[in-house]
Amino acid sequence: MNLLTTLLAAPLLAYAASSTNCSAATFQKYVDANGTHAHVQWAQYIPHSGSFNPENYTSTSEYPNDLPESCAVQVNVASEGNSSYLVGVIFPFDWNGRMLSAAAGGGINWVDMGTATHYGFATVSSNLGHQGIDTAGTWALGRPESVIDWGYRAWHGATVLAKLLMEGWYGSRPKYSYFYGCSTGGRQSMKNMQLYPDDYDGIIAGAPAWWTTHQQLWNLKQTTYQAPANSSHTIPGAMFDVIAAEVLRQCDPQDGVVDGIISNPEGCVFNPQVLACNATSANDECVTAEQMGTLYKLHNDWVDVNQTFVYSHLFLGSESSWLSGNIGLGENHTISQQYWYPRDLMGLGDDFVWQDLDLSTVELADTLNPGNATADDFNISAFHNRGGKFIHYHGLSDSYVSPGASIYYYDQASSAVKPQGIEVDDFYRMFLIPGMEHCFGTPATMNAPWYIAGPDQPANINTSTYSVPGYKDAKHDVVLAMMAWVENGTAPNDIVATVWKNETTATDVLRQRPICHYPNQARYKGGDVDDAESWECESLY
Repeated sequence: MNLLTTLLAAPLLAYAASSTNCSAATFQKYVDANGTHAHVQWAQYIPHSGSFNPENYTSTSEYPNDLPESCAVQVNVASEGNSSYLVGVIFPFDWNGRMLSAAAGGGINWVDMGTATHYGFATVSSNLGHQGIDTAGTWALGRPESVIDWGYRAWHGATVLAKLLMEGWYGSRPKYSYFYGCSTGGRQSMKNMQLYPDDYDGIIAGAPAWWTTHQQLWNLKQTTYQAPANSSHTIPGAMFDVIAAEVLRQCDPQDGVVDGIISNPEGCVFNPQVLACNATSANDECVTAEQMGTLYKLHNDWVDVNQTFVYSHLFLGSESSWLSGNIGLGENHTISQQYWYPRDLMGLGDDFVWQDLDLSTVELADTLNPGNATADDFNISAFHNRGGKFIHYHGLSDSYVSPGASIYYYDQASSAVKPQGIEVDDFYRMFLIPGMEHCFGTPATMNAPWYIAGPDQPANINTSTYSVPGYKDAKHDVVLAMMAWVENGTAPNDIVATVWKNETTATDVLRQRPICHYPNQARYKGGDVDDAESWECESLY
């Protein structure tokens, strides 16, 4: 019996689930019996190996496929004022007795919910009161209660409702409850942990955008370094790959082995002057003196008046993805998409322009903290005291949420709980993944192992994938690692990350490497550099 089978082999209550009682009326009965102000909009039976596409997406990458036999339900929950939010739950007929919440991502996260049903989890997600990505900030205008739902309230409400529905459907509440999310989803899971420590037994946060008041303004700040577009100090987008190649050339050997991966970006001594233009340089192959100033800003912390630290810099090794995502660092950068937070959530309106961004903007954001969204409570001792476990990971090549923000949170949390006699590693472990970009993926020049079956990751292979193909165990799968820690007391010292030769099939492994819990780092001990057994964890200090 493998570890996946062992962990999930919980004795189940006898329950005669069927397609006939998978109905809105069935679930409305559970809601009404508990006096909850909610309306069950629909329920849908999903046959074995079925697909589920409630949003009518046209691409199979946007909805879950090959699901176990299940019943899915969507509920509209009345919040405060005129606000409301949607909650989605999938009830697999072969239930493992546990719940897993999948953080919102532009709406109810049906894809990650579907992934989790393959383990046997009953799964839940919410739209937090609005459809579409958060950066389309107009959803917040004139809706202060919706901003609070987005900030924290909807998740707790969704959690309470989901457990109620599971008790009605299965005859029992879940024995264990887990929550995972990446990026703003990581923020959601951390905020819930801080405000409602009893909601979940285990929290997994990937690349969490936890510092909302600073994170969103930092995203805007980055674009200002390049503004106005096509200025003499603007680094052309085509140069980012050139810069990335030089960073890799210099930093790769400094970790002790030349393998195409930067294991410790903060330990690299990088000399950007190698890229400086000279009298014979071609303009598309070098960095001018003015552009060098921009590069310096991108590679260094945002420190403002009176040496006030605002946010961490982009790490070395992230340069090849500076054009992607919401960053907009190319010469035709889309600075307007970063206005959503100051203009709409902070209420500064259309008169606010990028030239207005300064420390006073950050201070105002900290004062307002729209929706109380920032997950900046470092004293998470209440979660420890209830027996909770927290796994936090971050890709070191992330160019959207700086891994430095994760290191900052971990260090602050450690300092907050230690005077209470709590060692942070007893319940909170962080894993920094060399070469991983934001939540998933790796630069083509690195091909670094990044896959640990975290939120958003399986769907990047396909939406019927779950766990780690070929390695369904707690050594390779962060979900199973969390379960082993919560339920068996086995703390993860390292998690083996994987990258395949062809990520669309995930059949032939290209590389594997242990990702060590911070502040440890994988050190090469000899043998095949692409084999996880050739590496061991050692302390950075």
